[in-house]
Amino acid sequence: MIVVERTLAVSAGPALVLGYLKDFANTQQWDPTAQRTTRNDAGPLAPGSTWHHACKIFGITAELTYTLITADPGRLVFHGRNEGATCTDTVLVRPTGSGTEVAYRVELELHGLAKLTTPFLKIEFEKLGTESVTRLTTALNELVTPAAERTTELHFPGNALNTAPIRGQEAQA
Repeated sequence: MIVVERTLAVSAGPALVLGYLKDFANTQQWDPTAQRTTRNDAGPLAPGSTWHHACKIFGITAELTYTLITADPGRLVFHGRNEGATCTDTVLVRPTGSGTEVAYRVELELHGLAKLTTPFLKIEFEKLGTESVTRLTTALNELVTPAAERTTELHFPGNALNTAPIRGQEAQA
């Protein structure tokens, strides 16, 4: 079994973080292996909600069905499965003084002949875990301050720099 675990700190509050991570489709924004993730059902996100997840590693595309198993305050558990692998993603969210601490754990068990590649894949999944944490930190921090708001440039629509005097100034002149 391959186990990769990372902990990160973000400025977004726990409710925002849980809301974002509860929708497994958001993995497309931060998981470097995610190619396409679409929800299979409709309605509120709750245990039993499912997603079709296509990911690519070493040029091989794998498609899994992920199910939200647990959605407790501060804890999410997803279970992904296909004929070649079973994956459990556990997310723990804890408030901190300045935001939220997120612990993300992935347990991947390969089946059949694929199991022979476990030691080799473990190295690659550790690298991907590090890249994922960087991308996830950015995505979660953007829940509070979107990238568009962090720019230092000022943009004025049309002729916003009007040189006409401000009302009241003409009387003083």
